[in-house]
Amino acid sequence: MQLATLCYVKNDGHTLMLHRIVKENDIHAGKWNGLGGKFDSGETPEECIVREVHEESGLTITRPELRGLLTFPKFDGEEDWYVYVFTATDFRGTLIDSPEGRLEWINDAKVYDLNIWEGDRIFLKWLDDDRFFSGKFEYEHGILKHHQVVFYK
Repeated sequence: MQLATLCYVKNDGHTLMLHRIVKENDIHAGKWNGLGGKFDSGETPEECIVREVHEESGLTITRPELRGLLTFPKFDGEEDWYVYVFTATDFRGTLIDSPEGRLEWINDAKVYDLNIWEGDRIFLKWLDDDRFFSGKFEYEHGILKHHQVVFYK
C-alpha cells in the first residue's frame, strides 16, 4: 500500500500543472498532473503535501485544503495507492525548474484539453464542489475500467 498526496495550486483562474516528461520509467510519463507524491515516514498528509509542492515547484503553500481521498487499487499492476487530494490558493515563492517535469499555469478552462488521466477528468470537477469526496478508480493497463464516489457534506 502506498500513501500519497496530490495538490492543485490555484491562482487567478489558473491551475499549476506539471507535465511529466523528465523522470525515466515514470508511470505518469507524458501526462499532466497536479503536484504531490509519496509520504515520508511519520508525515501527516499536510506535511507531505507542503514538502512535495515545495520540492516540485519551489512554492511554499500555506493552509492546503483537504478536498478528498482517492483509492487506486493495484494501480498499473502495482500495489494499492491511497491519495489525499488538496487544493491550495495561498502560497509564496518563485517557480523552479522542476525535477519532475515542466510546470505551467494552465487556464482552468483549458485543463481538460491536456493529456490527463481519464479519472482526473472526473474528479477534478469535484474540487469545485463544497463537499468532501472519497473516490475509487480502477485502471487496467492504463485504461479506466470503473469508478465510484461517496460525497460528504
